[in-house]
Formats: sequence, structure tokens, C-alpha cells
Amino acid sequence: MAKPRSIPFAPLVTLAATALLALSGCAQSSAETAPAPETTAKAATADLPAPFDGDPVSVALVRQSGAGDYFESWGAGAEAQAALANIELTITDARNDNAKQASDLEQAIASEPDAIIVDHGQTDTLQPLITRAVDAGIPVVVYDLALTDATGVVTTSQSDESMATGVLDQLIEDVGAGAKVGYVSATGYAALDRRAVVWNEFVEENDLDVVFSTGKVTDSTASDNIPLVDAALKQNPDVQAIFAPYDEITKGVVQAVSQNNLSSSVKVYGIDISNADLEVINAENSPWVATSATDPTAIGAAVVRTLALQLAGELEETDVQFPAITITQEFLADNDVDNVAALRVAEPTLTLDTTLVTDWLPAAS
Repeated sequence: MAKPRSIPFAPLVTLAATALLALSGCAQSSAETAPAPETTAKAATADLPAPFDGDPVSVALVRQSGAGDYFESWGAGAEAQAALANIELTITDARNDNAKQASDLEQAIASEPDAIIVDHGQTDTLQPLITRAVDAGIPVVVYDLALTDATGVVTTSQSDESMATGVLDQLIEDVGAGAKVGYVSATGYAALDRRAVVWNEFVEENDLDVVFSTGKVTDSTASDNIPLVDAALKQNPDVQAIFAPYDEITKGVVQAVSQNNLSSSVKVYGIDISNADLEVINAENSPWVATSATDPTAIGAAVVRTLALQLAGELEETDVQFPAITITQEFLADNDVDNVAALRVAEPTLTLDTTLVTDWLPAAS
């Protein structure tokens, strides 16, 4: 797999503690977020094919999202693309309640939709139900969900390998082989587990000295990781860099680094991007120096396009991965980027407007 294009980053400076006063927790608590970016689309140049040329195609979108504008943007992209393809989305969101997501999926199967999209979730909770949906003849597309049996399912995901590789390449360039590093993540989540594989490879190949490993995903991921990282930093104040491969975890790490007055000596590397993330990265003296990301609005739209092409009989792949780019503080400053809309202009490849598109199905991005 090709590595994402990296953009050089700026010298590190220290984070003002005020940057995170309004920090929202990830996982499934409610919080005010920045508005999702508006979506625009190129005009279709051909009529919709069957089954989209008649009554709306019914699709159940069974989500497991978190607070923050990343998830809001993903949903906005999915809804915009659905509207272009004559798809009627019925959306449920379990918000970190695995039992509710299982119930939501059971109800979706019982309603006999034309297709189902499952966005995130836990493998052991959802695998039996996804198999049931396939056995019932319902087309299924999953996003960022690890399956033990993907027979009859189209799987989609961000390219976690390219995301982790890009930002870890930057880490090695910045602090060098043999550096003292920390790792803040969690297990049992498909994306984080895939990123962990790349992390372990980098640790071994670059002889990194991992002085602490901690982290968790909760109903308030960002705030709940602050005390964990705070304790680790007090024991290991000489750590040079921290890899936190999920933006809500990254924000908690940034706060912990700041409150320990280590922003001038500790570099933080994350994954994902959103308007809230950009505010933190761009804050004066922020230690968050680089992140690898896709555009969530474009990803949500691309997942719906994947399903549409599958239903139209025009999808050749059963596993679709969306590539990421690596973004640095210097790039954001040089291009005056302070929101995702501006980032899409500076990095137009984020729109995925040439990915999984046809003359009848342009990208809603």
C-alpha cells in the first residue's frame, strides 16, 4: 500500500491551557459541536439506473458514533449522497451502547430494507446479526467494523495502515530512532487495533523506547484520558513524543501535556481531523504537531456510493479502503487553514470526488 503524502511540520511551541476549556468528550455523550460542512455535488450526466430509477431505495444506517463534529460531518456526507441517489435513509445511532446497536440492527433486519449500512460497532455484538442479514438476502456494507466472517458483506474503512504510517513517519523524522515515546490508545476497536499493528512495527523497526502505554475509550474519551496521561507524564517527564491514534484521545493527551508544562519538550501525534481538532492543533504553542486524516464528510458520502454501486451491480470490490494524508501545523499555518472546508480547498484530494463515482453518481462533497 502506498504511503500517504506527508507535509512538513513547523517547530513545536507550547499549548495555552485555555485551548481546551470547552473540550467535548468523544464517545457517546452529547455535546455542542461545530456545524457540519455544507456539501455540494457535481451534476449527474446520466439517468439513475435500477433500482434507483423508481421509488426511493430504503436503506437502514445503523450507527455507533461519538460526540464531536467528525461524526456529525460523516453523517452529513452520507445523507447528502443518499439524497443524490434516491436513497431513503433510516438512521439509528447507539452512541456507545452496544446492546442498543444490536437492537437497532435487529429492528433494521426485521423491517426488510433494500440494504443496510453498519457504521462502527463491536465485532462480537454485531457479527451474528450481520450474518443473519446476509442470510436474509439483505445487502450489507460495513464501515470501520472488523468482522470474523465477511462473506456476502462489502467492508469499507479508512486506510488505517496509511494513516498510522504517515504520521509515524513524521514522528521518526522529528524525534529520531531510539526516542523515548508514549502510546495512548485502546483495544477492541477495529480502527485502533489496525493502527496498533503499524505502531508495533515502527517501535521494533526504529528501536523506540516505549516508556508508557495507557488509554481507553469511554463515554467521555478526551477528559477520561487526561488523568491517565497526567500520571504517566509525572513518572516519565523525559518522554519525547506521544502517539495517540484517535482524535478524542489526542485532545486529552494535549491537555495533559499542557497541564504538566511539557509542551515545549513533548510532541503529540494524532489521527483524524475535524473543526474542533483544527482549533486545538492551531492553538498557540500547541504540542499536537501532526495528524493523519481523511475528510469525514467525504468518507460518509463514499460509503453510501459504495452501497449504491453494489445495488446497481457496478461494484467490483468487496473491500474498499479510503486513503489518508498527513497534515502538519506548518501546512495549516502556511495555507491559513482553520476549518475542514478550508482544508478541503488546500488539499482537494480529501473530497474523494474521483473515488467510486460514475456518470449517474457524482460525489456529494
